[in-house]
Amino acid sequence: MTAGCDGFAILAASVAFLVGTCIGSFLNVMIYRLPRGESIVSPRSRCPGCGRAIPAWENIPIVSFLLLRGKCAGCGGAISWRYPAVELLTGSGFAAIFLLDGPGIPLLRDLLFLCLLLPIAFIDIDRRIIPDELSLGGLAAGLLLSFFPGGDWKGSVAGALLGGGILYATAFLYEKIRGVEGMGGGDIKLLAMIGAFVGWRGTLATIFFGALLGAAGGMLAMRKGGEGLKTAIPFGPYLCAASLGARYLGDWFWGWILI
Repeated sequence: MTAGCDGFAILAASVAFLVGTCIGSFLNVMIYRLPRGESIVSPRSRCPGCGRAIPAWENIPIVSFLLLRGKCAGCGGAISWRYPAVELLTGSGFAAIFLLDGPGIPLLRDLLFLCLLLPIAFIDIDRRIIPDELSLGGLAAGLLLSFFPGGDWKGSVAGALLGGGILYATAFLYEKIRGVEGMGGGDIKLLAMIGAFVGWRGTLATIFFGALLGAAGGMLAMRKGGEGLKTAIPFGPYLCAASLGARYLGDWFWGWILI
């Protein structure tokens, strides 16, 4: 690759980062409002403490948080670190995906995938729910995009059916054996959505990586919470992280499995 191409890639990735931070600002709105049943379009962003409308200059991704030193300019209340963190994650994700995918339809599909996974993960952490607007809407989007160039509609359909089916069967058996619900319907819909984006092979890799991450996170949560097996652990964030690993490490995973 020539120096000119390297320079273009760096410039394009930088633009992708900036666009991603702006998208991340909107994802913060979704994370806050969707679980509360509020519109994500209006009214304009307000301080959750004093209700003051936030002007544009105080709503610049990451920068405004730093300039305001993490405090509302109106009431002086603390602004959660979550806001710049989501913006930074989204921006970094956009840049990384651009560098990995390059221009094209797959890039748009993977960017949309990231924009679904991030709010799902944070909402599940906060509220232990996964909004249908994201999981079922994402399922429909993943299936539709699989018909576009670079997609695989057969793999997408198989992934959605496999993902939803495996978790449904697991939840059904757990409830029959233990007599309590061990996995919510939100996780089932989420894995079906993931399957629509990553296909059946990616779905199996997601389950593998998700189980490892979930086991590690679960042990830490149980040790910290002191409630043992009764500790409530959201599985959605682990599935979201695992699905990104499956998307970009799936070939390595299957190569390792088939050795």
